[in-house]
Amino acid sequence: MMFEPTPLAGLFVVLAEKHTDSRGYFARLWCAEEFAAAGLAFRPSQISLSSNRRAGTLRGLHWQVGAHAETKLVRVARGCIFDVAVDLRPGSATFRRWFGRELDAADQTALLIPAGFAHGFVTITDDAEVTYMIDVPFVPEAAHGARYDDPAFGIVWPVAPRVIASRDLYWPAFVGDPG
Repeated sequence: MMFEPTPLAGLFVVLAEKHTDSRGYFARLWCAEEFAAAGLAFRPSQISLSSNRRAGTLRGLHWQVGAHAETKLVRVARGCIFDVAVDLRPGSATFRRWFGRELDAADQTALLIPAGFAHGFVTITDDAEVTYMIDVPFVPEAAHGARYDDPAFGIVWPVAPRVIASRDLYWPAFVGDPG
């Protein structure tokens, strides 16, 4: 695996190294030793799957606060998405800045999103499946969110969201306190 830093400290693009032959390819998608060698202490405790039927499906922006703040490794198992992380760490030099990247099952690229970031995505293809490896259990009371089009972030989505849960449409405006 290769780890590419992004302009937001602690946020990494994780590239799978494919070993290809006539049968197809093999790629390691997570390895405790390789993450540790890169200085990343990520230890997943759960894996979740998001199945999305239609292109233009939006999920997010979501995060957990306090001791329940999540670090997650997001990867596409089928299809393609535009994945976004927003730095919500108070005092960070990149507070409220966002980073977005297309993630595609074809290349198995992932985004390692550290605790203190909001996360969301929009599907580019129909039938997109997204896996999340998460380091802490989900705690509903610690869950927070912001609208995908909140002007506090100014995210430029490459696909107009068409399918959005009502919960994601009615988050309050972000006012500078992530929790």
